[in-house]
Amino acid sequence: MTFLPKWLTFLKGKEVVIANAIIAILTIGGQQLFSFFTFSCPCHEGQNLIYGLAFLGVPALILLVLGYALNNQTWRLVTGKRSPLLAESTWNHLLQCKLTCFVLCSITGRALVAPVTWLAVTLINGSYYVCAVSEYASAYYYGDIPNVTISERQRILAAFPCSQLVPPELSRARDEVILLLRYQSQVAGWLLIAVVVITVFLSYCLASCFSPLSFLHFRYWTSYVRNEQELFDEATDQHSKLYAMKHVKKFFGFVPGNENINEIRIPSLREWQAISGLAFLKLVDEEHYDYSLLHDWALKDSADRKYLKLDEDP
Repeated sequence: MTFLPKWLTFLKGKEVVIANAIIAILTIGGQQLFSFFTFSCPCHEGQNLIYGLAFLGVPALILLVLGYALNNQTWRLVTGKRSPLLAESTWNHLLQCKLTCFVLCSITGRALVAPVTWLAVTLINGSYYVCAVSEYASAYYYGDIPNVTISERQRILAAFPCSQLVPPELSRARDEVILLLRYQSQVAGWLLIAVVVITVFLSYCLASCFSPLSFLHFRYWTSYVRNEQELFDEATDQHSKLYAMKHVKKFFGFVPGNENINEIRIPSLREWQAISGLAFLKLVDEEHYDYSLLHDWALKDSADRKYLKLDEDP
């Protein structure tokens, strides 16, 4: 019975590692499905390279952008950077630049998990690389390929990824070229994995070496930040709900969810017009904003309008 709590204790604080592992696994599964259902090399001179590189690079680029967009730290870094209040800040600009670079590197590291996984898996699979560079393969060592012009040779090599388009007399040369290209692709994939693993390990080592905190102090700090964020999110939800409830009560005359309602307020046509339409943040003073049209109305209007008494017995 104590096995599960022990595992939960072990995994606590390792959310980043777990999240990266889940992202990598989902990327691998998505790549396999993507290759199975959509990839079909055109086997035509001049098109193979574009098609293969598109399947290699475009999904990786999309995953990179999504990695940035889905990270809350990205929006925390960029939101409000052009605010006039930030220009009046007394922060040390050099320290602020260092902190921005550190956070940006952290965000980039998280965002690179999915695209690097995609590139590594596709290179190890080899199909995309074979399609992309088949027409540029060095086939002079294979005697089965006839002595033809360079353009004709590229046309023949471009058809190699599609076995049904290759003449029977070139089957042996095709197999050898495909094996060579798969070898190059898989070596590149494993080298990419090795470089990424070593880079990540050295980055963590350097970050730990230059950390001002000891090992246990660092664990305490990460635990504190995680708990603070959870409590802050809960308080944010409750605070905003209570604040909004105050304005809704002023408009309708009762609190939603209250079962003992003796009267309700009848908003006027002008008041309905005041809270309708599109709303933008409105600067009230140097420190506060109106968050909505209802918020703006509640702060300005006295709300001494018509009230309707409700019968106690329906």
